[in-house]
Amino acid sequence: MPEALLFEFSGVTAERYRAVNAILGLDPASGDGAWPIGLLTHTAAAGEDGSLVVFEVWVSQDAQSAWMEARLGPALIKAGIPEPVRVKWFTVAGHYVE
Repeated sequence: MPEALLFEFSGVTAERYRAVNAILGLDPASGDGAWPIGLLTHTAAAGEDGSLVVFEVWVSQDAQSAWMEARLGPALIKAGIPEPVRVKWFTVAGHYVE
C-alpha cells in the first residue's frame, strides 16, 4: 500500500509555494513538468494565517526520499523556505483519485 506524507509550514504563503514549483519546473494547476517518479498525488493548501500544508501520496518513502535529496530539498533551500513545523508519514488505508 502507498505511504502518505504531511508537511506543515508556518510563514509560507501560496506565493512562496509557487516559487518552489517554478524552481522545479512544475505546474500543479496543469500537471505540466517533470513530476517525481513514485508520486501518486500532491495537494497544497494555504491558510489565511500564513500556514501551508502539503499532503502527498507516494508509492514508498524511499521514492519521496530520493526526490527530496535530488531536487526538492535544494529547491526549498533556494526559495528560502523554512523547515516544516510538522512532518508525518501515514500508512494509506484507502486511496482514490478521479
